[in-house]
Amino acid sequence: MKLDRFISNRTAHSRQAARLLIASGRVQVGGRVTHDPRHEVDQFVAISLDGELLQAREAHFLMLHKPIGYLSATRDLHHPTVMKLLPAALGEQLHIGGRLDRGSSGLLILTNDGLWSRRLTEPRIKLPKTYHVTTLRPISAETAERFAVGIYMTTEQLTTSPAQLQQLGPCEARLTIYEGRYHQIKRMFHAVGNQVAALHRESMGDIVLDQALLPGQYRALTAAEIASVDQPASASRSW
Repeated sequence: MKLDRFISNRTAHSRQAARLLIASGRVQVGGRVTHDPRHEVDQFVAISLDGELLQAREAHFLMLHKPIGYLSATRDLHHPTVMKLLPAALGEQLHIGGRLDRGSSGLLILTNDGLWSRRLTEPRIKLPKTYHVTTLRPISAETAERFAVGIYMTTEQLTTSPAQLQQLGPCEARLTIYEGRYHQIKRMFHAVGNQVAALHRESMGDIVLDQALLPGQYRALTAAEIASVDQPASASRSW
């Protein structure tokens, strides 16, 4: 948003009056006077007029090690949500970027920056998401080939993007997908005659679950992890 529009929206001043206020040096952005009414401001920069703070909102970017049994939701009447694992005052500000099923565990991202989280989950960007999968039956030799070609989803009437399957054992694999459709991994394995017994998300793009975090624990993302969402993520990773 342009600075003059912000001042006009947040005060009784017109857009023209806001421009005069800015030009006269009465507005500070991020602690510094700016004279440019067209200066672009975001929702987290501190903005003040004549010393009065009009906006001072802190950006939050967290990774949480989601335990099994918690819903990826802000509230629910019947099941505990991941927000219960955070201080109440913090949880009230956040939303989830890329949900996990109640029966799944692993990396969950929480933030109050809607633009950033949209980049994290936008299907067109095809951010790689990697999961450790345990199946009920042995994984067939053809599964990796089927996933690499794509699985047709009848509900959406589309074929999934090519996915990479690295088999770790008879019933264990590491799977990288590039979408996040409803129950996608469970439906992919169902399409090849198998069933998911356990699902654990290890990474989203270049953000990898911190192995020091126990289930239910969280930490702030590093500056590099936050910035990685604005850059093309690695499509492959050495494990």
